[in-house]
Amino acid sequence: MLDIKFVRENPDLVKENIRKKFQDHKLHLVDEVIEEDQELRATQQQADSLRNQRKSISKEIGKLMSQGKKEEAAEVKSQVAKIAEDLETLSKREDALRQSVLEKMMQIPNMIDVTVPIGKDDSENVELERFGEPVVPDFEIPYHTEIMERFNGIDLDAARKVAGNGFYYLMGDIARLHSSILSYARDFMINKGFTYVIPPYMIRSNVVTGVMSFAEMEGMMYKIEGEDLYLIGTSEHSMIGKFIDTILDEKALPYTYTSYSPCFRKEKGAHGIEERGVYRIHQFEKQEMIVVCKPEESMDWFKKMYMNTVEFFRSMDIPVRTLECCSGDLADLKCKSVDVEAWSPRQQKYFEVGSCSNLTDAQARRLKIRVKDDKGNKYFAHTLNNTCVAPPRMLIAFLENNLQEDGTVKIPEVLRPYMGGTEELKLVR
Repeated sequence: MLDIKFVRENPDLVKENIRKKFQDHKLHLVDEVIEEDQELRATQQQADSLRNQRKSISKEIGKLMSQGKKEEAAEVKSQVAKIAEDLETLSKREDALRQSVLEKMMQIPNMIDVTVPIGKDDSENVELERFGEPVVPDFEIPYHTEIMERFNGIDLDAARKVAGNGFYYLMGDIARLHSSILSYARDFMINKGFTYVIPPYMIRSNVVTGVMSFAEMEGMMYKIEGEDLYLIGTSEHSMIGKFIDTILDEKALPYTYTSYSPCFRKEKGAHGIEERGVYRIHQFEKQEMIVVCKPEESMDWFKKMYMNTVEFFRSMDIPVRTLECCSGDLADLKCKSVDVEAWSPRQQKYFEVGSCSNLTDAQARRLKIRVKDDKGNKYFAHTLNNTCVAPPRMLIAFLENNLQEDGTVKIPEVLRPYMGGTEELKLVR
């Protein structure tokens, strides 16, 4: 969420930013917010003036009563009663305006960074850099679930009966591989100096609206019926929520966390849920990175974070590339975002396996996460998040890039300690 003062002083810049995000339907919000904010401040001033007036008049009542001027005192009391009625009316208008301004402000997107390429959707994202040589083997690579089935590692049919499309049973070596990748990711990030955290898997509505836009919330979150609780779509939600309504000591910054959680997503929208595979699903697990830092440090942390993901995948010999998200592909709270994509030998193209985002102070402003410096000055922190790894999607890249012609799957050296020393997965006969 932007600073209302910034919107008041820079309406044209805010509107231009909306246009760059191809959200012209939101342009009217800027003028409406400015108009309602002006009325809100005028209403507050009027209410304050009436309160001062009531305070001054109330003192007269005591004096008049002590002088035996009961009729005059009664007249003054009626004036006080009229002021109270006016204040009640103003208070209701004040509350309505404040709520309206807040709702509109939460729909206005964050200012994108000047380096963000302008484009309508993800088809106009821009490749930054490639790491590792993409290889297409001489033999045919099956669909990823077919590879898993060769190891008796997945059962989609049973999961469909139990929970519907978008769920799965992972079993045997594939399930162990899944857990091993997460364990390796945990230790990888700990060795980078991040603190390991297991957060709550449910959050309250005030945290949900603090960490994401209304559109994202509708398309992603599952609500617990009868409770003010939502299942998290990523551990970023509860990790940033950890700091809600706090004042942080500047000397303690940055906070760097790596958090594990299951994730639950409706996955509403154009992509939908596929029946055959585990690329886009309702339930998965993830190792995440979260940074809360000073504004001047956030862009440095941004690059460090997505390069951690690059290094993690390259340590398992998986070729990847980084992709700068264009303006139209940025969620409303994001200032800048880079996706990490892994090479798919079967499709002979890259696909998304992680996303790194700098949200500047948008989340912090919504959640009231402030920092106090050594002079007592307060300002809003910057928040960032990034995927280290999110299996089972990552399993697609892993299996395709490590599949051998005889059907076995090699285990990279870094993963072997987590797989009991296993060097390759052998087919189930």
